[in-house]
Amino acid sequence: MEIITHKKIVQALCGTPLRVEEGFSEVELLATENMAADESGLVHGGFIFGLADYAAMIAVNHPHVVLGSADVKFLKPVKMDETVIAEAKVVSKKGKRQTVQVTVQRDGDKVFEGEFACFVLDKHVLS
Repeated sequence: MEIITHKKIVQALCGTPLRVEEGFSEVELLATENMAADESGLVHGGFIFGLADYAAMIAVNHPHVVLGSADVKFLKPVKMDETVIAEAKVVSKKGKRQTVQVTVQRDGDKVFEGEFACFVLDKHVLS
């Protein structure tokens, strides 16, 4: 399936899509040294959130999708040089709102989960 949203995303920062289907995506991110928040190699949570958000956006896969809100939990830390995979699934649609459940795992171990409220607008949010 062709990705028709967020076409200018820097995949090195937000993840590389592995699979995109109607209402579903799987996105992989290698945590790099540039993502580390400290000398121990702890990856800043914003990069994990960015991965999850990108996975949610391409699960919806509309050119004018935006994030309205998110209810998330960081469950375990991620270190640089680890690979994490986000899976996003649209679980409901009501009008312009689509609710997307996202989990992020490292080697089958869940490190993040969240519910994303995505909105499909009639035109680009900056129009």
